[in-house]
Amino acid sequence: MMVVAALLSWFLVGLFIMFAKRYGWGQPIRQEGPQTHLKKEGTPTAGGIGFVLAMVLCWLGMYLTGHGGGQKELLLILAALGMGAIGLVDDLLKIRSRMVGGKKELLAREKFPLQFLVGLIFAIFAAPLAPHTWVHGLGLYGDIVLYTLVMVGAVNAFNFTDGLDGLLGGVSIIVLLPLLGVSPVSVLMVGVILGFLWFNAHPARVFMGDMGSHAIGGVAAGAYILHADVWLLPISAVIPVVAVLSVVLQVLYFRRTGGKRLFRMSPIQHHFEELGWPETHVTLRFWIITALGTALVWSVLRGTLPVI
Repeated sequence: MMVVAALLSWFLVGLFIMFAKRYGWGQPIRQEGPQTHLKKEGTPTAGGIGFVLAMVLCWLGMYLTGHGGGQKELLLILAALGMGAIGLVDDLLKIRSRMVGGKKELLAREKFPLQFLVGLIFAIFAAPLAPHTWVHGLGLYGDIVLYTLVMVGAVNAFNFTDGLDGLLGGVSIIVLLPLLGVSPVSVLMVGVILGFLWFNAHPARVFMGDMGSHAIGGVAAGAYILHADVWLLPISAVIPVVAVLSVVLQVLYFRRTGGKRLFRMSPIQHHFEELGWPETHVTLRFWIITALGTALVWSVLRGTLPVI
């Protein structure tokens, strides 16, 4: 099924690129961002529409034939769609602002309540199905709060990791590898990202946009909650964690010091670009770091290391 998902994603993303070029659905590039990125202005964005659609269609086919994976996998699909829909609104605003002007994106005060709502709904249904109870003394209620925060945090962390050609796609595939034997939706997500990467490899012909990154974050967080160990997610997804922390630290340091910067630019991948690392070097090295973290997680899940 991974092969089918990859091929369908490749077809749908390629079809999306064709329409995006025809109608001008291009990515606006921030002038204050890395100067090497200015040439990417107008590259088709919101390519996540293609691979998320491919994932859903493949899952529906599996579900109708009795191989959909049950309640847990349904929750993962719904989490991906819920978070992806929020990202899609952001993508459409960006495309529209570049074409005709107007509002450029969802504000944080608009986006976060929606993310928390989707995360809370997921957590309410996921807590009774998860293999562990983590917030001792509070039972399911504590876990609902924890899983909501993990879901929202993961979605934003994976979103901040996007921004370099192939970076988030490669990181996400590696993060999901330990779950391929237990989660059909994770298998499909890996497959559709592979199809997407055909076009997103440097130099990218399409960007996934917020719909793609939000859906990936939802699946990654949900799969670790429902099938593994929620505390292993930040070890495997070390790059998304560092990316979101770099943004938070940059903002806090900027406000505390009256305008000074802790990093040359955030998220952290752009800091290394500003230091002179080629984009492809940053991407590959971040993949390597992710692979090391995921290897540790895999060892824990296989029982070769104690879970502390």
